[in-house]
Amino acid sequence: MEGWCDSESNLATRESSDKLALSLTYLPATSEQRRLALAVAVFQFVACGVVAPFTPPVPRIDGFIPVVLTTVFIANLITAVLLFNQFVMTASRALLVLANGYLFCALIVVPHALTFPGAFAPNGLLGAGVQSSAWLNVFWHFGFLVAVVGYARLKDADRVNDDIRPSALTAFCWSVVIQIGLVCALTWAVTAGDRFMPRMFLDDLTMAPLGRYVAGMLVLISVLVLLLMWWTRRRSVLDLWVMVAICMVISEMTLVALGVTSRFYLGWYVSRALAVGVSTVVLIALLSESMRLYAALSRANVMLERERENKLMNAVAIVAAIAHEVRQPLTRIISGGNAAQRFLKMTPPQQDKALTALEGIVNAGHRTSEVIDGFRGLFAEGNEEQQLVDITEIIRVVLESLRNELKDQQIELRSELMSGLPSVYGNKSQLQEVVSNIIVNAIEAMETSSNRDRVLDVRTELCDGMTIRVAIEDSGPGIDLDKLGGIFSAFVTTKRHGMGLGLAISRMIVEYHGGKLTASSNKKGGASFQFVLPIASSVDKDAARAGKTMAT
Repeated sequence: MEGWCDSESNLATRESSDKLALSLTYLPATSEQRRLALAVAVFQFVACGVVAPFTPPVPRIDGFIPVVLTTVFIANLITAVLLFNQFVMTASRALLVLANGYLFCALIVVPHALTFPGAFAPNGLLGAGVQSSAWLNVFWHFGFLVAVVGYARLKDADRVNDDIRPSALTAFCWSVVIQIGLVCALTWAVTAGDRFMPRMFLDDLTMAPLGRYVAGMLVLISVLVLLLMWWTRRRSVLDLWVMVAICMVISEMTLVALGVTSRFYLGWYVSRALAVGVSTVVLIALLSESMRLYAALSRANVMLERERENKLMNAVAIVAAIAHEVRQPLTRIISGGNAAQRFLKMTPPQQDKALTALEGIVNAGHRTSEVIDGFRGLFAEGNEEQQLVDITEIIRVVLESLRNELKDQQIELRSELMSGLPSVYGNKSQLQEVVSNIIVNAIEAMETSSNRDRVLDVRTELCDGMTIRVAIEDSGPGIDLDKLGGIFSAFVTTKRHGMGLGLAISRMIVEYHGGKLTASSNKKGGASFQFVLPIASSVDKDAARAGKTMAT
């Protein structure tokens, strides 16, 4: 029972780790992503540096604030939703805190826009005073920085405390309630208590010195938060772009602290554009990285499906190959059994012929066993079945076993088997299967030829003292040039009822033995198959094993 519980715990841990690995919170940033983030951060710093010395007034556009803050609201809200979705997947408390931060920023933008002088009313709505909108802007940026600090502190702790998994729905509902309540409380405080709030603005346009001091304090806090994020272990893609957002907050508040952002001056418009950047940079990163991640997962699913289909195809091919090779000895067993029954039923029974038929059945049974052993040796890891083999003897055994087929098809056999050939190192049953497959294919190919033109040539020779070449030619219709290139591929056949496995298996066996099998159309119009095998003196067990690995 304890072992079962441990297994369940390990499985849950692996599932948790897999989910964290799919989250942008823990997905490591690539060097390309780091360079892009650095380029964005440097660009916005340079742009603010260029703007800072110039503070010309520009035309007042009261509709600018509603448009900008609407964009900020939508971007922050979508970012919060995406982060909550990541939280649901990973149950990461760090993501929950950051999602709450973006939700807070989205909600507080609403009263900030409503209380901004001139945006919807000359003095703002909700009973706002001169200081209301400014303080809401401070709370907005301060709340974002607090959320980032919480995210940075909890991110690594999530890897250690996987057992603490809050309910996603409960956490989301409480987050919405808390943030709405907090925003409403802050809005009431800065509107109802406007006359008690420290002076951030002297009037609707002119900033008081306190405003610059508060902005400087936010710059200092932002730098500290940036350093905290920098020293965080395992910086992820999300960490990278949150840091870029903090850099934009630093630029925005620096313009305020330097006194170049009085309302409706050039610096002020730039600072508002930076506020849009703060709210959209993480959103763009989330969307782009999510699309990239989903594309990678889709490709992985396609590859897994293809691999599954390949495995099924391989399994089908192996089963079909075994059936293909076993069918011939089984046919001989059936025909031999029928013949033995006929001889025994004769009056008087012809026992000698029956015994001959039964011997054929026994031989075919042994042949079936050899075929199965050959396949087992072909796909097994070991190399125990290989031995010194006389290729000439193998060819003679195959021709003897196919003597009746050659006679029934009235095929003239012309054999030139060189005597005294060196032995090859290999699996006797497998090499016998190669010769049998090629000769049986030749017999079947010549069925359409006239009886007088049916000729089978079988030759062996020693090449360069290193290899033995076996050539088998028939006088059939030959091989079409457009099919010659794929004749050894699995399930490719020129026969009406063929399975297209015999030649594919034959090439695999020959390559397993360190040789090569080729096919061509001979000058007389028939098909010519040749294979070469290294003699035993030029190949050892290690080379044979290496050839097997390459073939498989």
